[in-house]
Amino acid sequence: MNIKEKFGLKVKSLREEKGISIEHLANISNVDRNYISDIEKGKRNVSIEIMEKIIIALDFDLTTFFNDKIFKK
Repeated sequence: MNIKEKFGLKVKSLREEKGISIEHLANISNVDRNYISDIEKGKRNVSIEIMEKIIIALDFDLTTFFNDKIFKK
């Protein structure tokens, strides 16, 4: 699994845990809905700025987000 897929999987997992739709995440992060969908599928190279917007919208901080075991392989 590459880093794009790992990032997308983590975003999708957190979004689903919080019970929010892609549309809602798009609204609260100010990131296009289709872009978020592609991120979750591992199809996008995500800029640091977009990462930050999404992670903050998911109510996480960068350290906690990237400290997940999925990123340690």
